[in-house]
Amino acid sequence: MTDQNQGQTDAGEYTYTPRQIEDMEHRAFRFGDGKISGTLACTLGVLSLLTVLCFKFPQYLTTTELRAAYDAAFLQQVLKYGMFAALGFGLLNFVMAKYRRLASVGILSTAAAFALGGYSIPLGPVEPTALALGLDWLILALVVSAILFIFLEKVFPKYRDQVILRPGWELDTWYFAFNHLLLTVLLLIGNGFVETVFGWAIHDGFQATIQSLPTFVQVIILIIAADFVLYWSHRFFHENPDLWKFHAVHHSTENMDWMAGSRNHVFQTITDRCLALVPLYLLGTTKGALDIYVGIAAFQAVYVHSNVNIPVGPLKYIFCTPQYHHWHHSSEEPAIDTNYAVHTPLFDKLFGTYHMPGKHWPAHYGTVKKIPTSFWGQMMHPWRKDTEEEVDAAG
Repeated sequence: MTDQNQGQTDAGEYTYTPRQIEDMEHRAFRFGDGKISGTLACTLGVLSLLTVLCFKFPQYLTTTELRAAYDAAFLQQVLKYGMFAALGFGLLNFVMAKYRRLASVGILSTAAAFALGGYSIPLGPVEPTALALGLDWLILALVVSAILFIFLEKVFPKYRDQVILRPGWELDTWYFAFNHLLLTVLLLIGNGFVETVFGWAIHDGFQATIQSLPTFVQVIILIIAADFVLYWSHRFFHENPDLWKFHAVHHSTENMDWMAGSRNHVFQTITDRCLALVPLYLLGTTKGALDIYVGIAAFQAVYVHSNVNIPVGPLKYIFCTPQYHHWHHSSEEPAIDTNYAVHTPLFDKLFGTYHMPGKHWPAHYGTVKKIPTSFWGQMMHPWRKDTEEEVDAAG
């Protein structure tokens, strides 16, 4: 299948061609075949069980900072409707007589959730612990991201023939879960790193000056400062052959959507977290400005990987967009080692790594040299002997 919005045009010596979308019809959701109800029953049932576990064992499965940000009583009401919806979709699926395994998982998970106390578990103060799995962060991030970005990808798709459960979605879902569950570990490592290495650089007068600025100015400073650090970190991972072996994991996906950005080697996830905290720590902005920046960064990290094509006009020269970042993931020659920035193309333009060929989008994604397609295969990939000659940076 061909993306009809992209033509074939010569630009210099390189010919940009349309992207050929593989046939994914067998993976699509269709009304009436039971796949939709089965998937909803399974998803809601498993999420309900995980949410009940969060309420049952909050000191081990939830994060102190996030608990302070959400209304647990309200979420229990959402849980209530989610559990009954899981049962309803499961029963509907059995009537349709297809995908009963999915429905069975959903019904059994919901039954287990009820057995553990369901939506009636008493709420109360939680004794904070130094380390806990970020299960609440995983659930909230998954639900909010899925609702928002699946909607955007269906209403404003770049590749209309690319389905929700495209090839590789299982691996990316595993990465999504793994990286979100490590939230408290990443925060502990990141905070320890910046305090130990950069604690000497804190200047109260400088931070007081930053905090005296209007909030929107503080946010702009955060965006530019963080992007400068992340630009050079990202570029170094591409241009250093040993580090590229880790970063190649992120580039291995060949179908871009909102889940694709989750695919990261744990070494790079820890490195990115530590380095991203440096400018935030040194600037010492107000909490309000920091919260706004974190929200922008979280949205943009998912958005730039998404299968979304929303016309933004000249704003594409100010903010990183899906088109801009998709080119970073392209394995086509002109796009290799380009578009490193995270928030704004500013530093790519300043340092000669900007690539945006008009209205064209990539025809090919992934690494120039293929890497393993399993989670553990990718985790071990940087230490495999057959990667020693893999020096191509942006495949």
